[in-house]
Amino acid sequence: MNTTVSTIVIVWSLLLAVASLVVAIRNRPMGMVLLVGFAVLEVAVLVQAGFVIAAVAGGQGPADKVTLFGYVGGQIVIPPAGVVLALAERSRWGSAILVVAGFAIAVMTGRLLQIWQGGA
Repeated sequence: MNTTVSTIVIVWSLLLAVASLVVAIRNRPMGMVLLVGFAVLEVAVLVQAGFVIAAVAGGQGPADKVTLFGYVGGQIVIPPAGVVLALAERSRWGSAILVVAGFAIAVMTGRLLQIWQGGA
């Protein structure tokens, strides 16, 4: 697993969570900046998933592959699901959904690193 990509995912998702929080506090719906930001986050998560899959195919990784791939799959689903829900809820609560989505990606990436390093 590539720790550089994981660090980028964590930092970017936390920045998006803070930006979404500011938008929610200002009582605004999600704008184009957050939409593009979460699209970039999804690309970074997909790159991270590619590194994980390639490493596991090469014989690396933890013994518990089910938990590992559960976290990877969850990470892939969260950004698009958050954006869809935020688009459906065109109020401050749509932006609040993105706060949770951004924070969840950061936490899941940290947990993914723990699993990878054997600290399950």
